[in-house]
Amino acid sequence: MSTFFENTQKLVEEAARIAQVPGDVLARLQKPDKILEFKIQVGSKKFQAWRVQHNNALGLYKGGIRFHPDSNLDEVKALASLMTWKTSLMGLPYGGAKGAVKVDARALSAGELEELSRGYVRAIWQEIGPQKDVPAPDVGTNSQIMDWMTDEYSKLVGHWEPSAFTGKSVEKGGSRGREVATGFGGFVILREFLKFRNSKLEIRNSPPEVAIQGFGNVGSNIAKLLFDNGFRVVAISDSKGALYEEDGIDIPKVLDVKEKTGIIERPRCYAVSSHGETCKQFTNEELLELSVDILIPAALENVINEANTERIKAKVILEMANGPTVSEAEKMLVGRGVEIIPDILANGGGVVGSYFEWLQSLEQKYWGEGDVLKKIDEQLVRAFQTVLEIKNKYNISWRTASFVRAMERVAKAATKL
Repeated sequence: MSTFFENTQKLVEEAARIAQVPGDVLARLQKPDKILEFKIQVGSKKFQAWRVQHNNALGLYKGGIRFHPDSNLDEVKALASLMTWKTSLMGLPYGGAKGAVKVDARALSAGELEELSRGYVRAIWQEIGPQKDVPAPDVGTNSQIMDWMTDEYSKLVGHWEPSAFTGKSVEKGGSRGREVATGFGGFVILREFLKFRNSKLEIRNSPPEVAIQGFGNVGSNIAKLLFDNGFRVVAISDSKGALYEEDGIDIPKVLDVKEKTGIIERPRCYAVSSHGETCKQFTNEELLELSVDILIPAALENVINEANTERIKAKVILEMANGPTVSEAEKMLVGRGVEIIPDILANGGGVVGSYFEWLQSLEQKYWGEGDVLKKIDEQLVRAFQTVLEIKNKYNISWRTASFVRAMERVAKAATKL
């Protein structure tokens, strides 16, 4: 099975071929501009950390910081590259970057987590900033961590600088709507896709049945939006396992329990109807293989691969995680007529929301959530339309079309440097 990094490189090469990007330009775009590799001391422990700045041809570096025990440099390089293409596809004046710390954040005390967050900033503060590289949250990080990082950066530069990070709490200069931006963006892209496909898409159920792997910030928010808009969410999962209810899950009830307990309590049922308990517990792997209309992987990469491709039954896969489908599996699925809406397009709402937070922090003017979501909606509709045009022009997959559009913008800017 190809690695996430290898998959990303292949996609870039194919997009460059279609977009007729010169070889010397492609070579520049495949290599990160800078790799920062360092260790962070927290008490007696040392943690490996990275910040990869991939490309800034279109503007300052932009990308999240993840805290995860399986993080490694190849993954961070792939994610930094993906951010370059994602920001380009979204039409933003940004390049791409990514950061990570190899750590199980859940094993740290609150004090250790704060020290780790501040230590990360102390290690790279001269390489980041509101006009250079603006980090954001990612897997394992949140608004509290961004608040600590913003505070530490501000101490180091000698003044309060809220525009140095995005994903902050609203109280510390964050944007209303930022927490839901990624899930909201995924819903917008799915809405536009279904409008485009209309009666041409074979949907087994009415309303469409959806399974969502991952019930963190992204998965839970898109689940709520789908539920509110009449979709039947029949399966959800977190790292502990999955829950299935054939009549549909009452997502607000699950969210209420999760807010109180921190988990999906699988022994309980959350059926929408009152026809009795129809729920069952099962695994994340089994969730991927359910006979649903729409499958939404919203957790980690490479979960759809050669080992389970033949058992994937969904007609549409909306990638809310980064890199959940390996290239070999995608070829097989697309060959069977499965529509895969790629991560670079589907989860772009997060970085669009980050862009609007950055603007608000720079100007010290703050908008209401409705205004922010309206702007995200408009930006994503434009991105979808440009991808659709390229897909039709070259008769290529959604993913390849997305990378071709992104590649065109970056390559044009890179040739002028």
